[in-house]
Amino acid sequence: MIAANQPAQRPLGAKLLVVDTRGRIRHLPRSALPDLLRPGDHVIANDAATLPASLHGEHVPTGARIEVRLAGRHSLAVDDVSNFSAIVFGAGDFRTRTEERPLPPQLAPGDRLALGPLSGTVESMLGHPRLVSLRFDGTPDAIRAGLARHGRPIQYAHVPAPLALWDVWTPIAGLAVAFEPPSAGFALDWKSIAAMRVRGVAFDTITHAAGLSSTGDAELDRRLPFDEPYRIPDAAARAIRSTRAKGGRIIAIGTTVVRALEHAASRDGFVHAGEGLATRRIDATSRLRVVDALLTGIHEAGTSHYRLLRAFADEAVLQRADVELDAHGYRTHEFGDSVLIERTFLTSV
Repeated sequence: MIAANQPAQRPLGAKLLVVDTRGRIRHLPRSALPDLLRPGDHVIANDAATLPASLHGEHVPTGARIEVRLAGRHSLAVDDVSNFSAIVFGAGDFRTRTEERPLPPQLAPGDRLALGPLSGTVESMLGHPRLVSLRFDGTPDAIRAGLARHGRPIQYAHVPAPLALWDVWTPIAGLAVAFEPPSAGFALDWKSIAAMRVRGVAFDTITHAAGLSSTGDAELDRRLPFDEPYRIPDAAARAIRSTRAKGGRIIAIGTTVVRALEHAASRDGFVHAGEGLATRRIDATSRLRVVDALLTGIHEAGTSHYRLLRAFADEAVLQRADVELDAHGYRTHEFGDSVLIERTFLTSV
């Protein structure tokens, strides 16, 4: 597979690998997605916009240069912008591979961080030299303004040019609460959504604070995904329950949607409206209660996103899919191609 290195959300040649319920694989243009849906299906996407969550500055006690990547929050409340969990790197930027970024200076509770117009305090260490609880000074309005003026989108070395904020906002972006883009939604546009509705396919959105895809540290990466807050509107919850009752399929656009819907249904199998905090990992041991199919990007084995795919198909099916992705030159990462994977019930073909 090839790393997608240009910030083009919907290139004309985008590909779609489809894995059906019997584990059979086929290749289509990504523009064919609406044609794969059936009347009565219900597509759910994440409408979170992406924060400028990369902040460069100084570790005040030592004067050392650092980069802070915001990584988690407690809720989606508009004014809940003072406290975040964050990953702290030493000097450098996205042009160096994340795995090769240096550690920050030794951090301790009470350390002050100067991040452009923002200043904050390390409130606690979270079990790793790079992972901290960070509290910003100032009012919510001042913090939002500081993020807007000084922050940049979190970025990795496979895209060589600096990303603009609009590069990482999906066409349906609303509330800015995600730390990295819910990039499966890059495949959507208003034309494709209209085509779905013409076919009798319902479309709704939820909001989920998509977190980091990588920290550059193997120990921390094993802890991904971190807890992520979400909000499910009343209308979406009712429509999902109606679709399920009528035998329609729930199609998730992105792994964040799977996490939110399955968490919201964990109590009794029904998706409940309101806010929640997705705390459970989804993997081969998980029993999906809501989602029937997932549109997602191309994920490497061993990542948290790839582990989630094991809830949809066994390892043999995913390995065959990987072989096909390699053979046909699919592009990986957030600006890459897509996979539509249904929950498989027979994997011996």
